[in-house]
Amino acid sequence: MKIAQMVESKYLKKEDLEAPRLLTIVGFEKVNVAKENDAPDFQWLMKFQECKPLVVKSTNLQLAAQALGSDDTDNWIGKKIVAYHEPNVTFGGKLVGGIRLRGARVPGATAPPAIQTAPGEAEYDDSIPF
Repeated sequence: MKIAQMVESKYLKKEDLEAPRLLTIVGFEKVNVAKENDAPDFQWLMKFQECKPLVVKSTNLQLAAQALGSDDTDNWIGKKIVAYHEPNVTFGGKLVGGIRLRGARVPGATAPPAIQTAPGEAEYDDSIPF
């Protein structure tokens, strides 16, 4: 077991996500996440039905807004989102990994069709001036 998995937290952390998790958003709350005897540090939590809350900052709020099609968090309640561990998150110029959010796959949805080209035809358009 890795050390980070042994450390308990009130909030969702990257080590909690061995695989992506589909989560239902149930609300938001602003709380003081500072350690005892430290100066207050108020942050927003995204609360889920299935697990502990996630401290959300600008990037994950923007990703959620894009995935859920609205920048109004009131519209997110009851919606599903996927939380996953993204190893390419940086902090202080170093790769540290972190949690990212993305849209949930819709059952029955298909990927956009691939571009079809005739034999010998290029898959790009040379008429585009850049």
